[in-house]
Amino acid sequence: MKIIEVKDRPASLIKQLLAVWESSVRATHLFLSNDEIESIKKYVPQALKEIPFLIIIENEKQIPVGFMGIAKQHLEMLFLSHEERGEGLGKELLKYGIEKYSVSDLAVNEQNSLAKGFYEHMGFRVYKRTECDEQGNPYPLLYMRLDS
Repeated sequence: MKIIEVKDRPASLIKQLLAVWESSVRATHLFLSNDEIESIKKYVPQALKEIPFLIIIENEKQIPVGFMGIAKQHLEMLFLSHEERGEGLGKELLKYGIEKYSVSDLAVNEQNSLAKGFYEHMGFRVYKRTECDEQGNPYPLLYMRLDS
């Protein structure tokens, strides 16, 4: 596995990362309907192009199997292909983000208990909760900060 900071974001890479995103979301965001996933999916390519720092993790075949996006010291996104979950790749990515970009906070869907548990395991603690997500949908968000 190899971690790569991506500057160029060709359509072919965006397409691969969108597949990783969808695989991850369908496995972990069980509170979302198929229609909601399809609706959110339309905005993912733009988010991938605009995020200031995009870091991917590739397998031995140089195929992206996970990625994270960082803005300032905020982890905006971290997704792993469903098949790669539980292999320590999320931990590798997050540690990289903490070390290289001083990632110190994030927001996670409250209903995504696996992700919340993962971030807690990595040293993050909840400091705020909202009833709705950033788009105003009824999905509570937990804001987490790295415990120093």
